[in-house]
Amino acid sequence: MKRTGTIIVLLLIVISCVAGIYYIYSKDKKDPVVYEVEQASTQTIIKKTVATGSIVPKEEVLIKPNISGIIDEIFVEAGDVIKQGDLIAKVKVVPNINTLTSANNSINSAKTQVETARLAFESQKNIYNRQKELFEKGVISANEFDQAQLSFDQSKQRYNQEKVNLSGAVQTYDIVKTGTTRGLGAVANTEIRATVSGMVLDVPVKTGNQVIEANNFNDGTTIATLADVDKMIFEGKVDESEVGKISENLPLEITVGAIENKKFDAVLDYIAPKGISENGAIQFEIKGTLSKTDTTFIRAGLSANASIILARADSVLTIKEALVQYDKKTQLPYVEIETGEQEFERKDIELGISDGINVEVKTGITMEDKLKVWNQLKPAQDWGGR
Repeated sequence: MKRTGTIIVLLLIVISCVAGIYYIYSKDKKDPVVYEVEQASTQTIIKKTVATGSIVPKEEVLIKPNISGIIDEIFVEAGDVIKQGDLIAKVKVVPNINTLTSANNSINSAKTQVETARLAFESQKNIYNRQKELFEKGVISANEFDQAQLSFDQSKQRYNQEKVNLSGAVQTYDIVKTGTTRGLGAVANTEIRATVSGMVLDVPVKTGNQVIEANNFNDGTTIATLADVDKMIFEGKVDESEVGKISENLPLEITVGAIENKKFDAVLDYIAPKGISENGAIQFEIKGTLSKTDTTFIRAGLSANASIILARADSVLTIKEALVQYDKKTQLPYVEIETGEQEFERKDIELGISDGINVEVKTGITMEDKLKVWNQLKPAQDWGGR
């Protein structure tokens, strides 16, 4: 009896195993993977890389004073559009006591020279008049009279020159003391004027600020910054991994964060020959000139992104890159085309440019072909309702 019971238990176990295997097999047979299909489409493929940066004027001009002093009055403010020669500010000169003393000494010396030259001139004039009378009476020869006339002319010229030197010393004194002098007019050192036409971007000084003239030892104080805002450029940086893909004269699409739904065309015209290390990565500076075709005002310094168009294919046959498979041996691309209900055959294709999502197909398929989505996820199976 015990042996019979053991046999019955073993039979029940075997029957249960066979039933379980059959159940699993039947479930797999009832739920086969049904592959979806997609078709090619006509699209424009743009292969690009992105650089971050900002919009800045192509040229900025820093207006600096020709003389040191204190800002007496400012006539412009940021945002004003001015022309070349317009008055920007006036500088009140604070004379240097040493320079002023030196200039005053020069005046005194020049006055002494003038007086000496005047006395010499008067003496030669008297001698000339006497010699002239004697020559007219025939007392002296023509050579003696010519010598007297030469001395007279030389003394007159020296006297006139010393008066000019005195005038120059006086002007120098006036410039040192006040920054200007009679006769300078619009070119007075105290009047700071625009050297170019454009918009005033910044006026970093205020009335009462002290300013320093530009010289060999100092860059000088900037009174105003001017720029032509109609000539703007994109200035940004690209990573070393991308710089090898770009070249000059490539088209750019500029998007400015502060200006929504607007794109500006530009041309890449500068790539730095030397990279700069920033946060452990090598960055290369790039510049692109904007070609504005509308009146949208772009403020200097706005952050922007530049899409550098590496390649472009308009209205070409495209498919999703996810549909492409690669031969394990040759690494050549192919797709699977539906030939019947859930039946597919391999078709080799030739690919063009890709934007990372879609890829151009040059040969191998048509728009009517239905392509197998080969890497779709298999739905989870329900094992006994769990």
